[in-house]
Amino acid sequence: MNPITLERFNQFVERIGEINGVAPQTVTTHKFTVAPSVQQTLVTRMQEDDEFLKAINIIPVDEQSGQKLGLGIGGTTAGRTNTAAGNRRRGVDPTVLDGNGYQCVQTNFDTALRYDKLDMWAKFPDFQARIRDLIVTRQALDRIMIGFNGTSAAAETDRVAHPLLQDVNIGWLQKMRTENAARVLSAVQGGKVAGKVSYGSDGDFASIDAMVYGAKEKLLPVYARRAPGLCVIVGDDLLYDKYGAIMNKTEGSLDTLARAAIMADKQIGGLPTVRVPFFPADAFKITTLNNLSLYYQDGKTRRLIRDEPDLDQVTDYQSSNEAYVVEDYNYACMVENIVQHDAD
Repeated sequence: MNPITLERFNQFVERIGEINGVAPQTVTTHKFTVAPSVQQTLVTRMQEDDEFLKAINIIPVDEQSGQKLGLGIGGTTAGRTNTAAGNRRRGVDPTVLDGNGYQCVQTNFDTALRYDKLDMWAKFPDFQARIRDLIVTRQALDRIMIGFNGTSAAAETDRVAHPLLQDVNIGWLQKMRTENAARVLSAVQGGKVAGKVSYGSDGDFASIDAMVYGAKEKLLPVYARRAPGLCVIVGDDLLYDKYGAIMNKTEGSLDTLARAAIMADKQIGGLPTVRVPFFPADAFKITTLNNLSLYYQDGKTRRLIRDEPDLDQVTDYQSSNEAYVVEDYNYACMVENIVQHDAD
């Protein structure tokens, strides 16, 4: 690092130590526990930067494993009791504890910054903010990627073999497959394409709309089908399959306005769509966003910022114990292995 960069870096380290209540030398020599207030501030900033993370629950938990918090609204509570006949009124817990708990596993978020990059950034007055925002943004994207692609929590992860971080943690879709399989449609028995769920003129469903509507009506309990906030989470591919013709069409000014109105309120199967990065191209999930949670163990976020001159870089080592949770499986269903299948 050049002298100006070194000065800026030392100021950054001092600030990290100050807000966490540790000495600057501790920041660079020992793994320290991030202060709870700082941990919450980082979570808040991460949610502010991403609309999807803002809509789900990111909640601290005390224990590394335990029962889900029951943040979703499950069954009904309205009713009547014939107390004149000696029957006792009984309260009903509207939250759901289905026996499927959570297990927070350590996730490392280790960020290397080369000296030449820091030298360039040192010219700007927002040097510290640039480092912070880079780390926060990348962590947010990684958490979304894990949530929709994670299938295991390997002791030693392999980014080359699993570029979508499939082996870092068990995400929401994998939880559906293992804990809510009755509401996961991945292949229609006797379907037109073996092992796939198809749509099209010769498919299991006539269209994507029919598939989404059918999944909602057949896989969700009756009380969950009209739940406030129910949406379909998709990636770009299925959205394009439905709206591609509209987007590619050349038309006059009135048609352009009509197209803009349609694209501003995209729906599939009568449900609003939520486009999420890294969502599998051949799947969709129906749920409410507040039914998805990311738990992190309170007081277990660790950090160490190390200057590594032998590599010409600074590495910010961070770790957090985290778990991906579907709060109420009655309000969630999924269709995957989707293909288009039209008659020749």
